[in-house]
Amino acid sequence: MADLDRSAVLSRARAAFLGLALGDALGATTEFMTPSEIRAQFKVHRQIVGGGWLHLKPGRVTDDTEMSLCVARALAAAEGWDLPAIADQFVAWMRGKPIDIGSTCRKGIRDYMLNGQLETPYNDGDAGNGALMRLLPTALFTLGDDPLLQRCAVEQAHLTHHHPLSDAACLCVGRMLHAALVGADRFALHAITRELTAQQPKFRFNDYQGHAGGYVVETLQTVFHYLFSTADFEECLIGVVNQGGDADTTGAIAGALAGAFYGEAALPRRWLRKLDPAVLEEIDGLIEPVIDLSPWALRLTTLPQEGAER
Repeated sequence: MADLDRSAVLSRARAAFLGLALGDALGATTEFMTPSEIRAQFKVHRQIVGGGWLHLKPGRVTDDTEMSLCVARALAAAEGWDLPAIADQFVAWMRGKPIDIGSTCRKGIRDYMLNGQLETPYNDGDAGNGALMRLLPTALFTLGDDPLLQRCAVEQAHLTHHHPLSDAACLCVGRMLHAALVGADRFALHAITRELTAQQPKFRFNDYQGHAGGYVVETLQTVFHYLFSTADFEECLIGVVNQGGDADTTGAIAGALAGAFYGEAALPRRWLRKLDPAVLEEIDGLIEPVIDLSPWALRLTTLPQEGAER
């Protein structure tokens, strides 16, 4: 694994967050469609055109990006991990009447509003992808510290989703993001997925069946299949969103991973030009404050400078 300098890691972090938003905006068009319906309407869906069941303007994002921004805002404002601050951001977001919000997320946020609950009880029905879709800021904040990732990823997940499959997915993707942000190659990322499938065999994706629903197992099978069977950022995201199903979320998660792996130069310019300018501006304003809180960045500030006395 390469060890990149601060500017390179910041660039990859920006690519990951922009990749999340691009995948969300691209996938929102084909959410809840089947692959055959997508082929009939688009042949191949490859442009950010809006529409979809939410009737979005081109470049508009959904709850995947919006909840991720909530977490990043809370981290930057608190200058550290503050679970109630994250929950408060979710409350403010929900009160703003977002264009879309998942039922499990809505229930968890309401439980916090009504009784201050920061950990929803275990529920067999909480194996959706709602905790995973907003994981990226937590991965950025915990970069360089796997025990911290384990704690924070699960804490943010349990605000709304409490299920071992959701927890395992968050930890796996968090570790993949950590590795990609500091220059890991494809083989290192694949090794992390093998750790997941050894512990939770349901996530195996070597015989991908094409299911891309909101069940977190289907989500990661779709993301991993296209991440490892394609050669660049654009090809990966086009493959993912043309599976339909929960395409905004599979697109967002794939976009975060592929962005961190391929870097900023790989992001299609035509897609970036379509992205909501307010989202682009907020992402740009949050990347550095969040990364600079990470153990990885804090260690950089304590390293001896070249030429300094030792």
